[in-house]
Amino acid sequence: MQLPSQPAPYQAAPPQQPTAHENHLSPATRSLVTQARAQVAHGDLPAASSTLERAMRIETNNPLLWIELGRLRLAESNAHQAEVCGRKALALASGDHDAQTQAGRLLADALRAQGRNQQAREVETQPFMN
Repeated sequence: MQLPSQPAPYQAAPPQQPTAHENHLSPATRSLVTQARAQVAHGDLPAASSTLERAMRIETNNPLLWIELGRLRLAESNAHQAEVCGRKALALASGDHDAQTQAGRLLADALRAQGRNQQAREVETQPFMN
């Protein structure tokens, strides 16, 4: 019997070094994401959640924010909500291969965290994951 693999932990990039995908965020949301990552680094997940939710009110349809929120939900051990975020991000990411890949990884991690390993493997075989 195989044990489910652990989902990737929430990993925030250093605030002073924006990642490539952050170039698709407005300055306001980029600032909020940086703030949320600092809050995570200090162990304040509820504050980070609130901050990301503020960012999402600014750019509701930005898949990168849904991915960020989904990673936070995994860190909070809320795999079901992480799955919801991953599916939403994937739906919004059409045409953006990088965002689709990140959303697919989030979704696979969320499914694994729920013990749904077969479904996670199916997500990982999708064309956008290559």
